[in-house]
Amino acid sequence: MEKKILVTGAAGFIGFHVVKSLVADQAYKIIGLDNINDYYPMTLKFERLKALGIHPDFIRYGKATKSKTFDRFEFIRMDITDEKSLTNLFEESGFDYVIHLAAQAGVRYSIDNPNAYIQSNIVGFNNILEACRENPVKHLVYASSSSVYGLNSEQPFSIHHKVDEPASLYAATKKSNELMAHTYSHLFGVPTTGLRFFTVYGPWGRPDMAPMLFAKAISNGEPIKVFNNGQMERDFTYVDDIVTGVCRVMENAPRENHHGIPYRIFNIGNSKPVQLMDFIEVIGKALGKEVKKNFLPMQEGDVVSTYADTSELKKEIGYQPKVSIEEGVSNFVDWYKKFYK
Repeated sequence: MEKKILVTGAAGFIGFHVVKSLVADQAYKIIGLDNINDYYPMTLKFERLKALGIHPDFIRYGKATKSKTFDRFEFIRMDITDEKSLTNLFEESGFDYVIHLAAQAGVRYSIDNPNAYIQSNIVGFNNILEACRENPVKHLVYASSSSVYGLNSEQPFSIHHKVDEPASLYAATKKSNELMAHTYSHLFGVPTTGLRFFTVYGPWGRPDMAPMLFAKAISNGEPIKVFNNGQMERDFTYVDDIVTGVCRVMENAPRENHHGIPYRIFNIGNSKPVQLMDFIEVIGKALGKEVKKNFLPMQEGDVVSTYADTSELKKEIGYQPKVSIEEGVSNFVDWYKKFYK
């Protein structure tokens, strides 16, 4: 029997890749949802949608647009803060699964634009939870973030660590999502799984993310900004490994935990932190260009290091990242050169 899936944030980086993976399975019918805001150039979002068979000229707010490429995919432009439209969509569609990836992204943007995060990440997420409560789903999978670990210095980051010292409002909203989901799982039995993503990179990435900023500067012969004088490391995770994990988790709804609640949290990352300077050199080598660096102090809201303990996810679904930094960066650079010519 056909399973109906809602993917929010479908025009975004990870959402696009999740939809692209799901449409290959004939057992699924997918509805993608995105408000297509202008946090970064909308052209990239529209190009992602084109790659999924959705032409921008046919997109109307609140109306489903059928893909010209994938017969089991439709796209709807809608904002998750639009409670009435979202409620109607859930009532009409009867979703089996929800993969909630829509959010106001970016750590540094949250310093100057806090309200955007409250609206999308708190109000919008509550609307999703309410819709899942009123129109029961088999499983709600939602994006949390490694940023919830904040000022925690104990590594690798474990889901058993305390996460009550966020370093940014973005991190605070993601921690709030986990608490809100727990409440809905506890009170209303909504099965929820939060995934703490660790530094996802790859083709079709956001322009404000480090790999894109590095590639652009190196390609143009400009110095790249290296914060904390390069003394940073990240658990860079290739997007295909992330997508494999998301899709497997979706099909494996949480059993009731020791409190009898269908709720859980997982880290999803590469579990192999890479020095920022090494990552930069790999990008420079893939581009065949000299790398000029402008060393700067630490930025507000940022953290020195991230490192995921993914043992719980491996135990639950056999999660095992497969793409090396060299292979992942090569794929990213190949796409970057074609897309930006």
